[in-house]
Amino acid sequence: MMNLDQIALKIINRTTGKSFADEGRLKSAQMVADKFVVEYQRDGIEAAQKREIEDQFVTLLKDQIDPDKIIVKTFSHNTTEAKPAAPATAQLKTGHGPAGATKKRVPGVKQVIAVASGKGGVGKSTVSVNLAISLTRLGLKVGVLDADVYGPSIPMLLGKREAKPRADDNKKILPEESHGLKFMSFGLFIKESDPVIWRGPMLGGVLNQFLFDVNWGELDFLIIDLPPGTGDMQLSMVQATEVDGVIVVTTPQDVAVLDAQKGLKMFEQVKIPIIGVIENMASFVCDNCDEVHDIFGSNGGKNMAERLGVKYLGGIPLEKSVGRGSDQGTPYMAQNANETRPTWKAFYDIAKQLAPNLSESSEKGFFGRLFNR
Repeated sequence: MMNLDQIALKIINRTTGKSFADEGRLKSAQMVADKFVVEYQRDGIEAAQKREIEDQFVTLLKDQIDPDKIIVKTFSHNTTEAKPAAPATAQLKTGHGPAGATKKRVPGVKQVIAVASGKGGVGKSTVSVNLAISLTRLGLKVGVLDADVYGPSIPMLLGKREAKPRADDNKKILPEESHGLKFMSFGLFIKESDPVIWRGPMLGGVLNQFLFDVNWGELDFLIIDLPPGTGDMQLSMVQATEVDGVIVVTTPQDVAVLDAQKGLKMFEQVKIPIIGVIENMASFVCDNCDEVHDIFGSNGGKNMAERLGVKYLGGIPLEKSVGRGSDQGTPYMAQNANETRPTWKAFYDIAKQLAPNLSESSEKGFFGRLFNR
């Protein structure tokens, strides 16, 4: 077994290029009961880099210690109490996934698009579902992965609140189907009233399973409805999966735009292409007179997109039937009666901006040309 000094020499701070020995970061590395616990000083190390350092420890020690028994702790000079992190690796359903694993494509899926937001309450899941249905109306095969473990809403939005997950003969999870979509959600595995009390690192294993242990079949698009913010689920996704691009959803208010901008910049930092910005609830359209009211302000998302040099995909007007359809499990874009409405046109126009990627090679496609990959 390597001693403390040997381990410190092998762990590298990628920001500075120096080893933990050079920076004096490693405090201890020892067996505690049946676990091997390492502890280091974290000041100046960001969340994404922290995950990479945990993987370094596991890669270094995995030939000598069972990776499931390696625990990485951190402390800061600003606190006196060490703050333990979750195990660096764990079981598929409750851990980060294999350390040092390369990114994989989801089998059978031509394009993987993440839908993200900086904060909750902007209608991201509603946008994800209605955009997905809009793509099916263009003749495409589409799936939706509900990655919000703490607040899974896709079963309600798609009218499948009572559905239970099934498996095929190869023990692959079978996605549910509704309104022409395939979908998978953690909400299918728990009761609606049950809280999910999990540490952040446990989420990565669930996402990995929903991406690679679900029999998605052949899909043109897989839409990943991410939880709000820039946390563990987002980092787990970009570490394990080849994502073709991300759509950022905001509302016009300054507070929503500010958080959306942070989310957008996070994806830029981890080298995920930004497809564009959708401004949800961009205005309210009166049912009776079709008069437009800017009840949440106007053009916040459009101005952000122009300021940051990313594409503005469009604004989605707010209609009462959008909310009603979501609550009743009949999404707005699944209702033919809405075909002449402004919100229908807005969703359909955005879907058509995404669809050209299928007319070219499935290997590179529209996003490959757009981002020169």
